Amino acid sequence: MFGECHAHILMNGYNYKEAVELHRDHVDEKTIRKWFLDYQKSGVTFIRDGGDALGVSVRAKEIAGEYGIDYRTPVFAVHKNGHYGGIVGRGYSSMEEYCGLIDEAIECGADFIKIMVSGILDFSCCSKIMCGDPLDEEEISRMIEEVHRRGYSVMVHANGKKAVMAAAAAGADSIEHGNYIDKDTLLMMRKKNVIWVPTLATIRNLKGSGRYPDTEIDRIYRLAAENVKSAFGLGVQLALGSDAGAYMVPHGEGIKSELAAFEEILGKDEKVYEYLRSGENMVRQRFSPCPKGNKSHPGLYDRVQRGQSPETYSGAVQIQGHQLLYFFNPVF
Repeated sequence: MFGECHAHILMNGYNYKEAVELHRDHVDEKTIRKWFLDYQKSGVTFIRDGGDALGVSVRAKEIAGEYGIDYRTPVFAVHKNGHYGGIVGRGYSSMEEYCGLIDEAIECGADFIKIMVSGILDFSCCSKIMCGDPLDEEEISRMIEEVHRRGYSVMVHANGKKAVMAAAAAGADSIEHGNYIDKDTLLMMRKKNVIWVPTLATIRNLKGSGRYPDTEIDRIYRLAAENVKSAFGLGVQLALGSDAGAYMVPHGEGIKSELAAFEEILGKDEKVYEYLRSGENMVRQRFSPCPKGNKSHPGLYDRVQRGQSPETYSGAVQIQGHQLLYFFNPVF
């Protein structure tokens, strides 16, 4: 089985608020172990988490080895206050605060940094993105630059042509979701050697759930499928990540759904499987684990090879306090 390149061990696959309440006062290790058993049963030995604000992924990383799982985490995702992202992380109001948060994540043992630069899909209305406008191009570029300066890779949550184009042009190491994009965006992703993790299961698995109109889900999925097919043809590097833990995307089973979606779109062809294995290998290399305080992150070499010029780690500033935001059907 392929590795899971996008998951949230905090989530339970059916009710976000319930999952948060379970871990709010203390990390519920029993539940983490349950999810790891589900991954074991599915033959998954690699997981890249998208972060959370309660320390669940940090504890998961500490015990993952007991289950033969190579587990990577950004600790928490970083978003701009007033924009989408509080559901999985911490917010900033100034670039100084942003830098403090990424330094804090590094001090807490982050293997990479995750940032949120757009909203999420409105599954009841095709082509609509909820939760505010995307960040502007200059800010996205600065956010990615600050991560790379510290020698770390950056995982970018982005939807919509504007946000994805800006993130790709700035050298995002991977783009998550990436809905409602076009050929020019895909060409930029190829030019910058960006890994695209489209998380198709978050759309595909909603069909028949009764939560949203199937006609809209079909339209959204069809657009995503067309872009995946185009990306494959253009040579954009794709990787499998289901956003496991999101609504209707169970841990352990989500990656099977994601693979099934790719097989529907690209066929059950060994060339497809080889391409996806290549994508996973790139994720493993680019988002390689980093010991706390290590000033020479293994991902640094990969970015130098891609023609970028990251500098070194620059210390830590602690930022206290964060706010969780609740959404009905979040995709993280």
